[in-house]
Amino acid sequence: MTPIAIIMMIVAIVTVWGGLALALINLQRHPEDEGALPEEQAWEL
Repeated sequence: MTPIAIIMMIVAIVTVWGGLALALINLQRHPEDEGALPEEQAWEL
């Protein structure tokens, strides 16, 4: 692999895994409220 390909692979990996890590941190800081969710789904025709 060329150095450019390795750098782009590292950037892509950091972007994907970094986004996942930030999403998990955000969910830990601001968990979703179970009471705010609807009880039942509205079935539409």
